[in-house]
Amino acid sequence: MGKKTPYIIEKVSIDDFAAEGVSVAKPEGKVIFVKNAVPGDVADLRIFRDKRSYAEAEAIHIHHYSDKRQQPFCEHFGECGGCKWQHVKYEEQLNFKYQQVVEQFKRVGKFEFPTPLPILKSKNTIHYRNKLEFSFSNKRWITRQESLSENTLHQEPALGFHISGRFDKILDIHTCYLQDDLSNHIRNFIRTYALKNRLTFFDIQQQEGFLRNMILRNNRNGEWMLIMIFGYNDLHEINKLMEALKAQFPSIVSLQYVINTKKNDSIHDLPVRLYHGSSILIEKLDDLTFRIQPKSFFQTNTLQAEILYRKTREMAALTGKENVYDLYTGTGTIACFLANHAKQVIGIEYVTDAIEDAKENAQLNQLENLHFYAGDMKDLLQPELFKKHGYPDVIITDPPRAGMHSDVVKMLNFSGANRIVYVSCNPATQARDISLMKDYYRIEQVQPIDMFPHTHHVENIVLLVKK
Repeated sequence: MGKKTPYIIEKVSIDDFAAEGVSVAKPEGKVIFVKNAVPGDVADLRIFRDKRSYAEAEAIHIHHYSDKRQQPFCEHFGECGGCKWQHVKYEEQLNFKYQQVVEQFKRVGKFEFPTPLPILKSKNTIHYRNKLEFSFSNKRWITRQESLSENTLHQEPALGFHISGRFDKILDIHTCYLQDDLSNHIRNFIRTYALKNRLTFFDIQQQEGFLRNMILRNNRNGEWMLIMIFGYNDLHEINKLMEALKAQFPSIVSLQYVINTKKNDSIHDLPVRLYHGSSILIEKLDDLTFRIQPKSFFQTNTLQAEILYRKTREMAALTGKENVYDLYTGTGTIACFLANHAKQVIGIEYVTDAIEDAKENAQLNQLENLHFYAGDMKDLLQPELFKKHGYPDVIITDPPRAGMHSDVVKMLNFSGANRIVYVSCNPATQARDISLMKDYYRIEQVQPIDMFPHTHHVENIVLLVKK
């Protein structure tokens, strides 16, 4: 394989899925990571990166189609990076996610663990998200099919998603199946209105333009929140657009906007201005009520989040007498889920705004046995906190994809908690952390959950019991 890239190799059998959702082939013993292929395919591969120990390729022609395949349902599949597994049957997606947990625990963890429970599938495989973010661009991404045609192409504006790996390129999205269909109607209305009224779409390279981003959130009651992000403050045009949206979509009960003149798209350090309706959405999980603000973190698959939290509570096996510590508590959703079943819950989170949301959620649900702290986890989770609130009987930890700092893991071992329920969106870092706890805790239960159909991502809950 020591050829100059790119080059093509023909009729290669695709063996398995690999990490990050790509497939893997091993012709002549060399590992090739392959885009646009499914295990069981026989395909011609275009090698675009060739290293000594591995290569990267894309399937450019399929000679034999795998029985694991299905017909993608979205016109944007293959260009948009949002649902890379649409061409894989859902049961096969679940099988791989399950196997991913097993393999990471074997390869990274190198510890004994019971056979994971069957993966909890998502009730909805389309329209399951409660939040989407879209970007405007004055130059839309030209699709692969368009670039091969003989027609004259025009750099028209776009409203859609970033192309994977290209911060400056936006794919114009007409129909997206991730959120309720009203999301499409709102987005397409805004695009049509903007073109008709000659509003400028953002130029990412030149850092100029009026329409920059938009965020759509919805709850199970059919209520919507729309946050428009503008590149500069033109109150006349803002008011005209907002009035048009208000008249067209009565389901938008929260209409807000942000002026962002920075060089990045983050709005977390910018004020959100309320134009119409309420500044929040309300969502219910079980018998609990949660406030969702424009910047709030809330699990994006509401139905699966409810299942995830119920399973976490079940593994915690609370009797009403326990001292519970909820690490990486976010806006306090898990803490609130546990509060009525525990003596008290102490929630810790790095993001100060999230802790303010958590306090408001506790107050909204009249939960008085919750205590929240904002700060770096490794600095807050110390013996002094245990002395103040009592040592934990149960610890819930739900860290970001990077997992826990080693100092935090040491403190979990030191805590003496009878049970630790570890919720993770990354089985690899979860396995790494648990490997540092194996002298103190044994794994009692492993429960994978599918939160994001048509992607390679898998959520996993592990129950650890003190030895």
